[in-house]
Amino acid sequence: MSKFTREEALEYHRLNGKPGKVAIVPTKPMDTARELSLAYSPGVAVPVLDIADNPEDAYEYTSKGNLVAVVSNGTAILGLGNRGPLASKPVMEGKGVLFKKFADVDVFDIEVDELDVEEMIKVVKAIAPTFGGINLEDIKAPECFEIETRLKKELDIPVFHDDQHGTAIISSAGLINALEIVGKKIDEIKVVVNGAGASAISCSKLAVRLGVKPENLLMLDSRGVLHTEREGLNKYKKEFVVETEARTLADAMVGADVFYGLSVADVLTQDMVKSMAKDPIIFAMANPDPEIKPELAKEVRPDCIMATGRSDYPNQVNNVLGFPFIFRGALDVRATAINEEMKVAAVNALAKLTREDVPDSVLRAYGKESMKFGREYIIPAAMDPRVLLWEAPAIAQAAMDTGVARKMIDIEKYREELAFRQGKGARMHHLIMNKAKSSGGTKRVVFEEGEEPKIIRAAARVHDEGIGHPILLGNPERIAQKIEDLALDFKPEVINPRDMDRRKKYGEAYYKMRQRKGMTQTYAQEVMRRSNVFAPMMLHMGEADAAVSGLTYDYPDVIRPALKIHHTAEGTDHVAGLYIMIVDTKAYIFADTTVNIDPCAEDLVEIATLAAEFAKSIEINPRVAFLSFSDFGATDHPLSNKIAKAAKLMKEKHPDIPSDGEMQADTAVVPSFIENRFPFSAVKDANVLIFPSLDAANISYKLLARLGKAKAIGPILVGMGAPVHVLQQGDEVNDIVEIAAVAVMDAMSRD
Repeated sequence: MSKFTREEALEYHRLNGKPGKVAIVPTKPMDTARELSLAYSPGVAVPVLDIADNPEDAYEYTSKGNLVAVVSNGTAILGLGNRGPLASKPVMEGKGVLFKKFADVDVFDIEVDELDVEEMIKVVKAIAPTFGGINLEDIKAPECFEIETRLKKELDIPVFHDDQHGTAIISSAGLINALEIVGKKIDEIKVVVNGAGASAISCSKLAVRLGVKPENLLMLDSRGVLHTEREGLNKYKKEFVVETEARTLADAMVGADVFYGLSVADVLTQDMVKSMAKDPIIFAMANPDPEIKPELAKEVRPDCIMATGRSDYPNQVNNVLGFPFIFRGALDVRATAINEEMKVAAVNALAKLTREDVPDSVLRAYGKESMKFGREYIIPAAMDPRVLLWEAPAIAQAAMDTGVARKMIDIEKYREELAFRQGKGARMHHLIMNKAKSSGGTKRVVFEEGEEPKIIRAAARVHDEGIGHPILLGNPERIAQKIEDLALDFKPEVINPRDMDRRKKYGEAYYKMRQRKGMTQTYAQEVMRRSNVFAPMMLHMGEADAAVSGLTYDYPDVIRPALKIHHTAEGTDHVAGLYIMIVDTKAYIFADTTVNIDPCAEDLVEIATLAAEFAKSIEINPRVAFLSFSDFGATDHPLSNKIAKAAKLMKEKHPDIPSDGEMQADTAVVPSFIENRFPFSAVKDANVLIFPSLDAANISYKLLARLGKAKAIGPILVGMGAPVHVLQQGDEVNDIVEIAAVAVMDAMSRD
């Protein structure tokens, strides 16, 4: 799992001077007096009157249909217990951003200072008109059962207690697949459930619904097995009382086929695992530490199938595979409830998806060459984008089939709409990071400014997240002290550029390379003291795979030494700087933003070719637009003529890459402009934008990033003879990690 310090966690939540993880963003324009009058008074009166006459119109004219309340009283926060409603807010905000990220569902988090069940129900009922659904969260048992049951009966919108049903749905999908793998029938297995809280009871109920016989399910609370002689059990536990001689967990585990752990760490021993039936299935779901670690279980039972709640083991039971998509499907058909049939539909969708071929993007996300249905892949990966396309339609279909949907939809068209929600722009950061991780963390990335705290923190993340093997240049003692000051659990490889043995070796190689370009042997060894020369020489000598620099150097001071050592890539005369600009759900490549001041037409063609090839590497099908102040010959001027020439040459040299120009920026990116005014153009909605000069490109990306709030990833160097990449002075740790990931991708592409 990712490592972080207490201060890093706090800084994440207060980053950029705007505390918290959520904000309200208008969805309609309000830039003119007319738009303001439509948004509020007097225009708002029209939908008010329509909704008063027909409440269903609220789904048409307000955000109700895409808005969920995440409600908690803070009595069961994660594994932290009763910390109160205010302390639950970071978790509820987190739940909200997961809803938004994975399924584009908007959320208001509602923290309620109330312990009384009746009052809690009253509060939720009172706010219900605002929302299309209610997600109950972190409310302790047994109160959570009563609250959910009553609200489901008394409200006409979906009510879902994720702590119960989310875990049940994900684990049930895994159970179905695990039983398929080991060849056991669900109505013949013996199941032991350790824990009798909300999740345990919901998991057990769903298992029974799927076919487990009630008499074959043993549930335990902190006092042992729920058997017929037990007294003082609440009504929820009484549902799982069975006649048995088993009293302890050790007793119950003998001959068990399945273990569901929803309890505490390390409660399941190796001896208990040994006593299970052939091919045991163990769902050790306590967080953050499971009931038994997978390596310990497999040590005594190599035939077992293991699942946990952790991301650093295979088969993670992660609730994010459930609630966002369940509500997405329920909201989109305006469901009045989330019923048992919808939960089963979610189970089956996840189980079936696991058996499908896993796309390369998911393999990259987890740094694996292969993920196939089997003992270590019985549940879809949490970052699999296909979950939305499988689970939400299954929920919507089940809602329609069972009569709780108020809106009937075409499921195939619905799948297309869901795919459209997964705009590549919002996913670009993860795509780059995950593609880098697919190297297995083996690529050696040298950070030239290894004594800088930001560099050290970024290098630690590069290591911890499996992006690459960081090498820090600098004084080992100073770096060690700064790591201690930063309280990082990080032991990087450190190389001192002043080390005489390396300086001499590198200096001799550098001298041979540059001796006919005014370089003396003495100066060659002396210049090796400079990390911006030493680092690219490490690549030349085969002692590193990629280099990252620029946090404290000027841009040219990084590029020039690297070019002297590595030159441009074979078949390329120029190096260019790109930025990935993410605007809402779209990603654009801006070029050249950092290197070539006044490129000629031929230079622009080479820049465009490099940019298009990079776009392909990040799974963007390039559509290249050569930008100018003129559209397709409208102005006869040397500047626009240069762009027209470049566009012509590009089509001649690279007819396989869609391109056109010269065109104005709005013509390039607004499809209707092209369609209505220039239908002859081969490029509509361009995503690779080639600027006429460095000043135009540099100004454009900076304005868009600062004023347009676009996400900028870069600069990304293309055309270099080696994977050398440049930071900007003032970059934050996240930016450094992104560029390191780009450097790793670059190194991988040259293997």
